[in-house]
Amino acid sequence: MRLDRQGLMDAAAWKNAGYHVPDYDRDAMAEETKQNPAWIHFGAGNIFRAFQANLMQQLMETGKSKTGLIVAEGFDYEIIEKMYRPHDDYTILVTLKGSGEVEKTVIGSIVESLILDSGRDSEFSRLQEIFAAPSLQMASFTITEKGYSLVDGRGDVLPAVKRDLENGPQRPESYLGKVCALVYTRYLHGKLPLALVSMDNCSHNGDRLKAAVLTFAEEWTKSGKAEPAFLAYVNDVSSLSFPWSMIDKITPRPDPKVEAILEADHIEGLEQAVTSKNTWVAPFVNAEECQYLVIEDAFPNGRPALEDTGVIFTERETVDKVEKMKVCTCLNPLHTTLAVFGCLLGYELISEEMKNPALKALVERIGYQEGLPVVINPGILDPKQFIDEVLGLRIPNPFMPDTPQRIATDTSQKLSVRFGETIKAYEAAENLSVDDLEGIPLVFAGWLRYLMGVDDRGNPFTPSPDPLLDTLTPLLADVKPGGDCDVRAVLTPILQRSDIFGVDVSASVLGDKVIALFAEMIQGPGAVAALLEKRYGTKA
Repeated sequence: MRLDRQGLMDAAAWKNAGYHVPDYDRDAMAEETKQNPAWIHFGAGNIFRAFQANLMQQLMETGKSKTGLIVAEGFDYEIIEKMYRPHDDYTILVTLKGSGEVEKTVIGSIVESLILDSGRDSEFSRLQEIFAAPSLQMASFTITEKGYSLVDGRGDVLPAVKRDLENGPQRPESYLGKVCALVYTRYLHGKLPLALVSMDNCSHNGDRLKAAVLTFAEEWTKSGKAEPAFLAYVNDVSSLSFPWSMIDKITPRPDPKVEAILEADHIEGLEQAVTSKNTWVAPFVNAEECQYLVIEDAFPNGRPALEDTGVIFTERETVDKVEKMKVCTCLNPLHTTLAVFGCLLGYELISEEMKNPALKALVERIGYQEGLPVVINPGILDPKQFIDEVLGLRIPNPFMPDTPQRIATDTSQKLSVRFGETIKAYEAAENLSVDDLEGIPLVFAGWLRYLMGVDDRGNPFTPSPDPLLDTLTPLLADVKPGGDCDVRAVLTPILQRSDIFGVDVSASVLGDKVIALFAEMIQGPGAVAALLEKRYGTKA
């Protein structure tokens, strides 16, 4: 069996092997989508294939959508070239349940894949055609948190962005410059309404997307590169909306054990690939069963009936509460904690870390004791039940091949939200004190220790990609495990960066705690494990 249009013609063979196959006329859907596109998604990675594409398939199978999904990739073009197109845009979703059950689904809802490159005329012309279509309701995004930034780690405007701001919507180079040029195309075709929906895992994601689009619109209209009314169009919520959303589903990189399961079913052509931009891609995606998607219901041109697939549409205030509950307390801080210490202690799976009593106690403290007291119950999801599910079912799932190294990616971009918001809440609360925080400063110290690129055994390792690595690691270059250094002098310039931590950590008792904890962690091999043992009364 092959995962492509020809191979899926033998649907019976796939069903006999235990796969759910698409139950709709895909060719008819593709033709209708070409004529009347409704939903385009930017970001062709695993979360999209496992989540949004599966939701759309459910709508297509129940007759609630006559069109399929279009995906565009604007960063790593090889994902489209090496994985989507060779398989005719089909993918296999392998859901790994905590019970050990493996659910296998062929996803066919993606009926067109495109490369967001203004230098490729046929690709960009098709994208312009899609954005000029009155039927288009939504352009959604999973381009990672750093994808919305127009500046580098030093705060300097990125070169491609600078050129796009100067040159206007003709032949843009940067990701969001290209997106804004497409929005301008939609404006030129009658100021057509559209929702631009960030579905990335970051705070107030809609505002981040809007800020980037506005930056281009303001500069282009000011310099005469775009019509003056374009700026008003971007600011008019009845024409262009930027809803907030909260997304939650764990989709690790392709796992060889999952590949072996599919190979045992005699599926050919399952070879994984690593792109030149270090993206791991495969014809399949492995994911957990749990998933949440909460979206602000602000769609000026209508939207797909995603509420019928479990998506929750609500007002912005509720999205904000849910997002803060998850990102600031109930999941993401716990993941980051395990990522940092997992890398230092040599773990290769997040689930294995939950067997370490000290690490388990640490994330329980951060979640239940330090985070939960400042969470506002959003009403649609219960915070304690959410943490119970995360720590009792999701993170310990032994069948989820998620790694500390993957989750440690871009940590400098995450700390301000995942921990800084809790610190701010403590500072603002009359009945709480930052002096009571013990787990959060331990994570900060652990991350600074992680930036040294030496694990707890004294072995060097390569930190995961992060836009601030080149800025921060030189500051720690002279710090050696077992060596002597003025820890306060080394750490203070970093701890003062509220853009990293959300607050100036050096200005409160937290700074002293972080410095003291870091000093313990660099005393020699095994110092990190020893500190965890001392803090939580159990050997790490």
